[in-house]
Amino acid sequence: MERVGLKGRPGIAEVHLAHVTSIPFENLDPHRGIPVSLEVEDLERKLVAERRGGYCFEQNLLLKAALEALGAEVDVLLARVRVGAPPGATRPRTHLVLRVRAEGSTWHADVGFGRGSLFEPIPFGPGPEREQLGWRFRVIEDGADLVLQTARDEGWEDLYGFSPEPVPLVDVETANWFTSTHPRSPFVTGLVAGIQADDGSHTMLSDWSGLALTEDTASGATVTPVERVDVPELLATNFGLTGFAMGVDGRLTRAT
Repeated sequence: MERVGLKGRPGIAEVHLAHVTSIPFENLDPHRGIPVSLEVEDLERKLVAERRGGYCFEQNLLLKAALEALGAEVDVLLARVRVGAPPGATRPRTHLVLRVRAEGSTWHADVGFGRGSLFEPIPFGPGPEREQLGWRFRVIEDGADLVLQTARDEGWEDLYGFSPEPVPLVDVETANWFTSTHPRSPFVTGLVAGIQADDGSHTMLSDWSGLALTEDTASGATVTPVERVDVPELLATNFGLTGFAMGVDGRLTRAT
């Protein structure tokens, strides 16, 4: 709990908010050619002891362990990311979502969606929109799937769709292996780091659509192109990710 600034036995909403505003989203290991381990001790070492971040599998499995330690029952679900997908495209199930039974209710929890995660859990399943720090979210049905959406100026935007059926951890391991090692995975080919603040703002450094630093709020975004040589400093100052340098191949390496 010290990693996210909490003490005692907080509620799940407190844990969720503290996690998503304290631990950055990042893919620096797959970017450097290092596969991601999902063993709980490795997640605690990396995200807690070393004060690093991670992507959805790491973030949400660490949250799962924390919530279970507080007495919650947690199922893991796999989702297909829809945001940015071409019309008619079917992406693999490479996003992890949690269903949490705690405090007399069932919750949809997710601290690992880099383009703007939920700040707090929302009731599981379809329902009315929920406002969180200026952002609006809702879940709708689309056939057999549930779809998390967020409101934009042009209307509701799909973030990801998922079956409400739990999956075994072997399926999560397989999806994680693909995401962290496949040569066409954007987490291998690209670079991304993000953090959300408790005022509702979101900052992301990414080269998925040209290397830029994006500062996003519910009222709009500011995009600033950056040079690759500046990436290590930006990682340190904006996301607390220190100890990296830029290699001659244009990829990050550990600073010596």
